[in-house]
Amino acid sequence: MYDQLQSIEDRYEELGELLSDPEVISDTKRFMQLSKEEANTRETVEVYRRYKQVVEGISDTEELLGEKLDAEMAEMAKEELSDLKKEKEELEERIKILLLPTDPNDDKNIIMEIRGAAGGDEAALFAGDLFGMYQKYAESQGWKIDVMEASITGIGGYKEVIMMISGDNVFSKLKYESGAHRVQRVPSTESQGRIHTSTATVVVLPEAEEVELDIADKDIRTDIYHASGAGGQHVNKTASAVRLTHIPTGIAVAMQDERSQIKNREKAMKILRARVYDQIQQEAQNEYDANRKSAVGTGDRSERIRTYNFPQNRVTDHRIGLTVQKLDQILAGKLDEIVDALVLYDQTSKLEEMQNG
Repeated sequence: MYDQLQSIEDRYEELGELLSDPEVISDTKRFMQLSKEEANTRETVEVYRRYKQVVEGISDTEELLGEKLDAEMAEMAKEELSDLKKEKEELEERIKILLLPTDPNDDKNIIMEIRGAAGGDEAALFAGDLFGMYQKYAESQGWKIDVMEASITGIGGYKEVIMMISGDNVFSKLKYESGAHRVQRVPSTESQGRIHTSTATVVVLPEAEEVELDIADKDIRTDIYHASGAGGQHVNKTASAVRLTHIPTGIAVAMQDERSQIKNREKAMKILRARVYDQIQQEAQNEYDANRKSAVGTGDRSERIRTYNFPQNRVTDHRIGLTVQKLDQILAGKLDEIVDALVLYDQTSKLEEMQNG
């Protein structure tokens, strides 16, 4: 472990020199890549450097305690030694987590798809609640939201909404949201006051750049058609809606949100690339860990992951057994408690897997 940490520190120092090299500075692409690498290793290096200071401090204090000290000095040295040993243990645990293999998608933007599932109008209304929850959470993180497609029901819910969320490490925080979300509440249309159960599904896809996934033109079938729905006379005059089908996988994306065929094609292509990239990754992941799936993994999209119980103001994440009596706050976008618990649980599971593996 310490050889690995030393090589990370050496590389970090090398990166510092490279980033001040005029030749590197003038090469924007290389400069950005190296800056990202430096940022990704900074915390590990800082913790390792502090760890080395603490180990040296323990050695010095133990040496001091071996000398003849007066009672007060000896007591102070013992207290300092105790504090340093405690910090050493904490740093060792932190280092283990920092050295866990990182998900290469963690720093990516995402495409999130939310759909009303079982429960008709009530499911569509709940899909709208989830949409608002993720919007508010994204705003609290300083992320940018771009709604790419939305299908609104007559009572204000959403049959489907697709949005791109851009910013720092979006996938790392929202990747655990994929799955079926269940709501238990009395619908506004229910006259008898009975609690109904409905579900909405969430899919989180990492954005795939062209350099990561090159889809050949010959592998895409493009259909152009007239948009339907709101839009007045324009709807009938212009064939602006686009459907792209990836022939090898059969994955299709239709987009009619924009009035421009070019813009619809761009949006559809982003979603298509993300879905194809995700399918390729899912297949590889399933092959790799068929018997070692994390309890909070992003594999089974149909899995019921969370229940939102309105009468008891309760949210339960079934994967990690977490229950919080703060449903109103959660729906207001205050997701940190749940997100942090999921990240910690996943890290702990990976640590145990590595130690037992």
